[in-house]
Amino acid sequence: MTVLIIGGSGFLGMELVRRATSADAEAAATFATSRPGTVPGVIWRALDVRDPAQVAGVISEVSASVVINASSGGADWEITAEGLIDIAMAAARLGVRLVHVSSDAVFSGAGVHYAESCLPDPLTPCGAAKAAAETAVRLLVPSAVIARTSLIIGYGRSVHERTVHALVAGTREGVLFTDDVRCPVHAEDLAAALLEVALSDAAGVLHLAGPDALSRHDLGRLIAQRDGLDATRLPAGRRVDAPLPGALDVRLDGRATQERLGTRIRGACEFLRGNGRVIADSRTLPRPL
Repeated sequence: MTVLIIGGSGFLGMELVRRATSADAEAAATFATSRPGTVPGVIWRALDVRDPAQVAGVISEVSASVVINASSGGADWEITAEGLIDIAMAAARLGVRLVHVSSDAVFSGAGVHYAESCLPDPLTPCGAAKAAAETAVRLLVPSAVIARTSLIIGYGRSVHERTVHALVAGTREGVLFTDDVRCPVHAEDLAAALLEVALSDAAGVLHLAGPDALSRHDLGRLIAQRDGLDATRLPAGRRVDAPLPGALDVRLDGRATQERLGTRIRGACEFLRGNGRVIADSRTLPRPL
């Protein structure tokens, strides 16, 4: 079985590649504008997801059994929405299993707590593109998994951690919002859960986010404390006072998903204080979801 990770050169994609290879799985990965990764034993292919022929060609060329879409085009409709349609159509035509990584950006925050059954109601162009991608997956590949997640953290490499360091050092302007609440997840936990799901027969929407709901400022303080920085230097502000669109408080309720997983998804209060590790071993076959 070959696992193809689309967006393999990205932050989450690289963690997926590392975990797949450590589990002795056949791994292939794609990159767009960046260079291919350096993980040994991985088949790397350049890919523009906006090119349907290229998408189908790469999936066929590496003989993929499973495709995990970890690409991130943000608000770029061509990449995030139309590119995913190309991936879903190719997966359906070639009979390949699909796991699509989505986001809590598909929600407005009006409901605050969101279970897997909640329908998207996005406020931003990025959220709208991700919601459109979810719709395409549902229609084209009913057996696929749509895995919604939240802010991804991991060993100082995430954009959130780099922002905290820059704000404390005074090399970047801005504030961390005290009223912008999400459910952070560690990249290691998320990658382990995605691979577990990919190798199972699960279908439908899953929520792979941490159990702790934190404001971006509280999250920043935890990151600073972990890294020995002065957390009092982190500037605070309110998103409602800033001219920025988007949801305020979005909490993905992943309890139903967690009950079906062998991988334990830790909360930020745990993994940022150094307690606990991923308990699932991706070298073993996951139990059916």
